[in-house]
Amino acid sequence: MKGNDERLIDIQNLSFRYNQQKVLDDINLTVNRGAFLGLVGPNGSGKSTLLKCLLGLLKPDEGSIKLFGEDISVFNEWFKIGYVSQKANSFNSGFPATVNEVVSTGLVSKAGLFKRLSKDDKEKIISSIQAVGMEKFLNRNIGELSGGQQQRVFIARALVSEPELLILDEPTVGIDAETVQNFYNMLGKLNKDRGITLVLVTHDIGTITDKVSHVACLNQHLHFHGNTGEFSEQQDKLSQFYGHHVHVLDHDHGGCEKC
Repeated sequence: MKGNDERLIDIQNLSFRYNQQKVLDDINLTVNRGAFLGLVGPNGSGKSTLLKCLLGLLKPDEGSIKLFGEDISVFNEWFKIGYVSQKANSFNSGFPATVNEVVSTGLVSKAGLFKRLSKDDKEKIISSIQAVGMEKFLNRNIGELSGGQQQRVFIARALVSEPELLILDEPTVGIDAETVQNFYNMLGKLNKDRGITLVLVTHDIGTITDKVSHVACLNQHLHFHGNTGEFSEQQDKLSQFYGHHVHVLDHDHGGCEKC
């Protein structure tokens, strides 16, 4: 029986080098089912490299990665994992596709490229669009949407295959502060209401600490990994983790000096 202690991600002693320069050094990190992990760290800290290792795009020089209990070298149930990148910043606004059509492409990994959409598939598409609050824009061309709205659509696309784990790589870059708050509230709801395990890479330390359940601070080494209560006790060490001064704002809607 699957419980909240089930490890969906289990990274042990992972190291990675680019041209002999060590980017990740002896990383040990686990993420249990139902967790909402905020992965933070300065630019160049290895966050994106770690995600690429998790997604099987890079092979570590040392160590191991298990996904859903299986070594990544034999893991083949990639439909269990959804991934959302910083697409809103680079998306071609002239791309001629509606919200409904963009989200439907998320079924390709499960259904196959040329499979006709079933009634169940169409219901999943609508349900995913509703989950991110974009049902009013169902037939709107995605190029007509704001950056924040586009990111919601990309999350719906990732949700439509019903993943158990959703990984987001700095999805709020370039989005205004009010939209960011609504965006994080939506992610929290997906985590609590749908039980989706989330890994969110972000710079917004202060903003996420009242949304996530756990925080991992990466800067070549994993300097901290624990729940948000434990993280709040490490505030005075953040500058040491980051390698320069970091100030986290203490208020309900939080914020962080860009790091």
